[in-house]
Amino acid sequence: MSVSACLTVADSKRAFHAAFPYVIGPLYRRMVDELLVELHLLSRQSGFHSDGLFAVGLTQVFDGFAKGYRPQQQSEPLFAALCASSGFDAQQIRAQHAAAVKAVGEHSLDEVKQWLAQRGQGAPEPIAGVLAGIDRADFHYSRLFAVGLLSLLQHARGAEAVEPQALRQAAHEIGESMGLMKERVDKDLTLYASTLENMAQAVELM
Repeated sequence: MSVSACLTVADSKRAFHAAFPYVIGPLYRRMVDELLVELHLLSRQSGFHSDGLFAVGLTQVFDGFAKGYRPQQQSEPLFAALCASSGFDAQQIRAQHAAAVKAVGEHSLDEVKQWLAQRGQGAPEPIAGVLAGIDRADFHYSRLFAVGLLSLLQHARGAEAVEPQALRQAAHEIGESMGLMKERVDKDLTLYASTLENMAQAVELM
């Protein structure tokens, strides 16, 4: 990924609107604006790398908040424009997401929790490489990392039988064991869950 060092948020927004010249409904404008800014800021971080965990988090956030988007055929072009505005490739993100989810789905929840807690030790690729990267001195945390962490737990074999709150608690504990700030992970996952619930209710009302 190559992004100009002088690229500004305004530049990213102009690139987005050039790639997606459609009216965005009021319900989705805030989600789009927040992701635009977040992806722009991440693309400027020297310690940030687009990997499977980022791809899972970004895809989960977008697909969750864009559920019910109308017209439906504009949903994927919207995702592609959001990614491209900061130098990311939407197809690559989708492929990384699919590979990570497939790798996790073949294993039990306990196995996945162990991989996460042990920085990927014993995990298959692409999970092992992604988790090992957390130990880098220049590792950069984002809320998409926390959401990706939770999403991987949700895709593990047998996770559907576990209460959502229990999975969130497991993600909190694993994040802490990885050396992440527990308060930050707690805040990001709690806000994500509540916002997603509010969004679902608003879509239902519409």
